[in-house]
Amino acid sequence: MTLKIHINESAPPYEQVRAQIAEQARSGVLPVGYRLPTVRGLAESLGLAANTVAKAYRALESDGVIETRGRNGTFVAAAGSAAEREAALAAQGYAERVRRLGLGEDAALAAVRDALRAAYGE
Repeated sequence: MTLKIHINESAPPYEQVRAQIAEQARSGVLPVGYRLPTVRGLAESLGLAANTVAKAYRALESDGVIETRGRNGTFVAAAGSAAEREAALAAQGYAERVRRLGLGEDAALAAVRDALRAAYGE
């Protein structure tokens, strides 16, 4: 696993760690079942505080990208299907909410496009 943290970048270090691990897991660079370094081990190798890496690991676990198996360690989960399920549930909730608000499909899609552009920095 190779991670690079850019201090001058606008994204905070924990977000850089989270994004890079997530991308490597989704692309298959980190296969399902791959054992990640300990929080302390990764923090030391990257020159970060342990709390920074722990925050990234918590976010990744919340997203279903990794799973912690107690003292056995932290592993890459079968993230693709979990992430897709989570996205589908969020989309369903959004669709129901905008319908209740009386928005039409075009307005609802425009709101999603705007939110995605903001989230992905486009």
